[in-house]
Amino acid sequence: MCWRFFIAMNLNDTDFQLFAVPATFAQDRAALDARWKELQREAHPDRFAAQGAAAQRVAMQWSVRINEAYQRLKDPIRRASYICELHDAPLNAENNTAMPPEFLMQQMEWREALDDVEDMASLEKLQAEVEAAARAHCRRSTG
Repeated sequence: MCWRFFIAMNLNDTDFQLFAVPATFAQDRAALDARWKELQREAHPDRFAAQGAAAQRVAMQWSVRINEAYQRLKDPIRRASYICELHDAPLNAENNTAMPPEFLMQQMEWREALDDVEDMASLEKLQAEVEAAARAHCRRSTG
């Protein structure tokens, strides 16, 4: 086994670069899974046993890096947060719990409406309302 794998890789690459996928929210889960297996196969520390402890430590670092990237890319919420971070707009969701009162009221109204749904027509009407509000919010957010 040679060091070609590690030389070709850069620890500073984004997760998208590491997995050789476009830096977009939409991802092909099967492609991510296949690339993860390929990367893990290449970086597995056992493949570097004959090259000593130092090589195995480097392989272990890469294995951890690959696993962390995979966990971020395969989860839509973590992927969205990561994309925001890459664009210098971190969500800081764990610290950002304040919501505008109007937003919270709307959520409560929709929750109550959902509890009151008695037939498919009511559910479809509520779904259309929520989707319209989401589209309007996206339009306002993107300018």
